[in-house]
Amino acid sequence: MQSFVEDLRRQIEGEVRFGEFDRVLYSTDASFYRIKPIGVVIPRTEADVVATVEQTRRAKLPVLARGGGTSVSGQAVGEAVVLDFSKYMHRVLELNLEEGWAWVEPGLVQDAFKKQLRPYALQFGPETATASRATLGGMAANNSAGARSVVYGKAIDHILACRAVLADGSLVTFGSVSEAERRQKAEGSSLEAQLYRQIPRIVERHKEAILERYPRVLRRVSGYNLDALVSEFADLSPMADPDRRFNLAKLLVGSEGTLGVLTAIKVRLIPLPAATALGVVHFDNLNAAVDAVSPILELGPSAVELVDHQILGPAMRSRQFQDRVGFVQGDPAALLIVEFQGEKQQELAGRLEALRQRLGRERLGYALTDVFGEQEQAEVWNLRKAGLGMLMSVRDERKPVAFVEDPAVPVERMPEFVRAFQKIVAEHGVRAGYYGHASVGCLHIRPALNLKDTADIERMNAIFAQVSDLTRELGGSMSGEHGDGLARSWLNEKMFGGELYGAFQQVKRAFDFENRLNPGKVVDAPPPDRNLRYGPDYRTVEPATTFDFSREFGIARAVEMCNGNGNCRKQDVGTMCPSYQGTRDEMHSTRGRANALRAVLAGQAGAETFTGRGLYEVMDLCLSCKSCQTECPSSINMAKLKAEFLSHYHREHGTPLRDRVIGNIALVNRIGSATAPFSNWLLHSGLGTVGKRMLGFAPAREFPAFASQPFSRWFRRHRPWSGTSRGKVVLFHDTYMEYNDPTIGMAATELLERLGYEVILPERRCCGRPMISKGLLKEAQVNARFNVEQLTPYAQAGIPVVGCEPSCILTLRDEYLDLVPGGAAKDVASHSQTIDEFLHDRLRAGELALPFKSDRPPALVHGHCHQKAITGTRPTLEVLKLAYDVREIASGCCGMAGSFGYEREHYDLSLTIGSQRLFPAIEQATAQTVLIADGISCRQQIQHGTRRTAQHLVQALAAALR
Repeated sequence: MQSFVEDLRRQIEGEVRFGEFDRVLYSTDASFYRIKPIGVVIPRTEADVVATVEQTRRAKLPVLARGGGTSVSGQAVGEAVVLDFSKYMHRVLELNLEEGWAWVEPGLVQDAFKKQLRPYALQFGPETATASRATLGGMAANNSAGARSVVYGKAIDHILACRAVLADGSLVTFGSVSEAERRQKAEGSSLEAQLYRQIPRIVERHKEAILERYPRVLRRVSGYNLDALVSEFADLSPMADPDRRFNLAKLLVGSEGTLGVLTAIKVRLIPLPAATALGVVHFDNLNAAVDAVSPILELGPSAVELVDHQILGPAMRSRQFQDRVGFVQGDPAALLIVEFQGEKQQELAGRLEALRQRLGRERLGYALTDVFGEQEQAEVWNLRKAGLGMLMSVRDERKPVAFVEDPAVPVERMPEFVRAFQKIVAEHGVRAGYYGHASVGCLHIRPALNLKDTADIERMNAIFAQVSDLTRELGGSMSGEHGDGLARSWLNEKMFGGELYGAFQQVKRAFDFENRLNPGKVVDAPPPDRNLRYGPDYRTVEPATTFDFSREFGIARAVEMCNGNGNCRKQDVGTMCPSYQGTRDEMHSTRGRANALRAVLAGQAGAETFTGRGLYEVMDLCLSCKSCQTECPSSINMAKLKAEFLSHYHREHGTPLRDRVIGNIALVNRIGSATAPFSNWLLHSGLGTVGKRMLGFAPAREFPAFASQPFSRWFRRHRPWSGTSRGKVVLFHDTYMEYNDPTIGMAATELLERLGYEVILPERRCCGRPMISKGLLKEAQVNARFNVEQLTPYAQAGIPVVGCEPSCILTLRDEYLDLVPGGAAKDVASHSQTIDEFLHDRLRAGELALPFKSDRPPALVHGHCHQKAITGTRPTLEVLKLAYDVREIASGCCGMAGSFGYEREHYDLSLTIGSQRLFPAIEQATAQTVLIADGISCRQQIQHGTRRTAQHLVQALAAALR
């Protein structure tokens, strides 16, 4: 193996990773399976792929092509050399607008492609719910579809040609050919020539069985696409080409990488709809929603999507969606999201009115919400796309399992199917969540099971048998969209019959005689209860923790919340996961970290331990932005897990001096303030640069200056504004307000006092956030106990505790509940607010009557990561609208993350993250635009990266007062 790895490294430009954690990171996808691969190759070029396949052929090793790893059926895991296309091979190679096609690399993410096509009003028709991170190569391998397949069909209807590396290492191009061209290509002894001879014979030999046994439903992706090579087959796809010719690319589509490794794909481009509108139909029960689908389809919608209460309930409670579900009326058991496409909004309003009349006439549903705005429609679709994660967010041992979750039946038989399915799961005493593509009879139904329990595994097998019988009886397919993989390949002989299954085996042998390309998928698969991520033998250690993990039922269960859906791998949108967005490396995604932690706690990572260096390197680039708490549908809390890990790691290996300095920044700043201006001179001198280098800080970074007069001294001496008192408010003056920028505290005090509040400055210590970030949890716990003790009397008196630094005040709301669990911490947390929240509450109460100037200059807002994760930026924006023409930057994380961007080894990545969206938005702003960022780290990053100065919200509001 060592020789094989060395040969690979010599031959390819990409990365060759065969370490223990590299294998762990790719041992799972979004399914419930786990198989540790032989190793991982991350190719940069097509030549790298050819070399890898050739080397694995010589070594007689299997190879597995992988995109975003979002497969829910286990297609992307196996004991093979994994080829990860997502990091480097994600370009649009050629774009032909006149003829309407593009050549793309397989690692290109759907949403990134969509963004590049938007200026031309074009699109790639299929769009999966995982479009923010799933790749086009994965879509091709899976024959993916999406919500609008009733109009656009599946991937096979839009893939015109492909380049692929075959099992013998040869690079071929497959596309549409005439019979004469096929005969010409069939001449010779190459594997390509053999395929042009053998595949037509297989198709012709089994033609009658193909016409008879293939399910007559649009959404069938199981088996191989032999039906696409039978010209007489009555294709159900709305995009079918009546003049199509022989095209072996159609056979590779949906083959799950078992026939060839795709290196480039030629896709058809179609126009974007000029206008869209949604009608959200509400139902009191699931069956009523399913019954309504056929009548609704008669109105010609482009999509009809089902969402049941098991998704709606968690969404209504989640931080991510609770403020974004205004389209929901009452407490529905199910929704149907109905989309119409057209040329003008007026036309769509008429079609929604026709839907309303049809629903009323047939008494279908109890409410209909019309949704016209682009942003409002996006909110509806985001809820639907989060369906899987919402189902998986339950903290029970029984979780919705993707095994019979992808059947497709004729739409007219869907009500019958759903009722029979309900009966099956009821007989087994389990619940199930229902969502999916009702317009084409493809529903994702996930019974909740505990696959650590032998009895539930037996239930899974029994449900498999009953549901597959039901699906076959109704003329459906067990894989309507998500593919066969490890979950359903074993059913193909049952679903297609012995003759066609034999034909599938013949196709596999023709392409891959040695069975090296993603073996065990489509044909010759293992039983579905093997290779489980969690099986009856799964055990974990539960290390003693400083944080209280009782809310998560232990640290191991906290890690297991990650289901592998890969939402942390999205690009150019949201905040999670900054380090992945900066590196495109699976190791630095939230999913990668969760995989590593889980493997260590379960003893599946070889000799690696919970305090090992390998795990440290995996966790190192987590910026602790907390975005995964909100943006991950399963709400995994990686910031908490990283802090706990660092606590154990430092306990064994010792805490570096730099981490001690950062953790005790309050003491450092107090000394710096007491010795200013000398301390400021020292920071900028040659000695300061030497000190930075010795401690491991980036020399180019400038530290915040020290204030010679701390805020608390100013506060004691200042004269309060006179006026009617509305009550008292505690101002939690954070370390940076106290010692670095007292003007923030002055502005906050002025605003609060002019609103009529008496401002109280409490006894307090540093909130402990810097300590937490470096794993100094025992020290942070001491500070937390002191602060809770000091603030409890105010909280019990109903006096709000307000802070200006988001990460500090929100530590009281978040980490304190786990550092000092109990009623006192809960009281303090429930009375703690960021100052924008406090002002927003006054605004809603009609009490924010401040004399702002009328000129309303433009303002750009960058939200702090912790603010976005826990409170959202809406309060900031609403309050600023009183004085500014405000717009929020869709900036994600600034990249600074407390001390992260100051540290020498993280400096470059910090700037990479900032330069993705934040810096360009600021650089495009006019000189008159006011920049607002509430986090001191964010302001430091903006200053360093753009040479522009940002203000705190309270400074901007105070400056706008008359």
